[in-house]
Amino acid sequence: MGVIELVMIGLALSMDAFAVTVSDVFAYPRASRKRLVLLPIAFGIFQGLMPVLGYGLGSLIAGFFEQFAGLVSLLVLGFIGGKMIWEGAQALCTKGSPIETTVSGGSTGAQLTATIIVAQAVATSLDALFTGVSLLAEGTNIVIAAVIIATVTLLSCLAALLVGKRFGVLLGDKAQIIGGVVLLLIGLKAFFF
Repeated sequence: MGVIELVMIGLALSMDAFAVTVSDVFAYPRASRKRLVLLPIAFGIFQGLMPVLGYGLGSLIAGFFEQFAGLVSLLVLGFIGGKMIWEGAQALCTKGSPIETTVSGGSTGAQLTATIIVAQAVATSLDALFTGVSLLAEGTNIVIAAVIIATVTLLSCLAALLVGKRFGVLLGDKAQIIGGVVLLLIGLKAFFF
């Protein structure tokens, strides 16, 4: 498999990570720049490691994992998305109250934690695990493939940070709810398709 094909695979695999990155920027407007930069790094690392894992596991147990990948993605992204929707709705309901303004400066106080970032990175990279099995079948050099996939995902998610910042300001307090809905939709897509 050539470089152009691997770049295309990387782009396809990075689309969920791109959407989740944009959603996180919406949902966590108070996240530090350093924390936000962890998103592209984590997504890139996991998108690069999962094909290697799939390549190593081969077809022996890939069918077993493939059976449950959609459910795992739905549960992880559904939980995180549902939590974001709940927190966003609470922030909208208490907007302007003296307590909310004091505690979080008038917007949601939700935190983008390392646990959330890793859970999202794993959930959005499960499809890359099965890509590794197909790369094995193609006889592709897995090191080159993993580096290309990781790099494309990293660059895609860096672009998502810019998009998210621009539109997050426009959406204001509704951004966290929209981000949660996007995560739920990605989880549902993984489960049903």
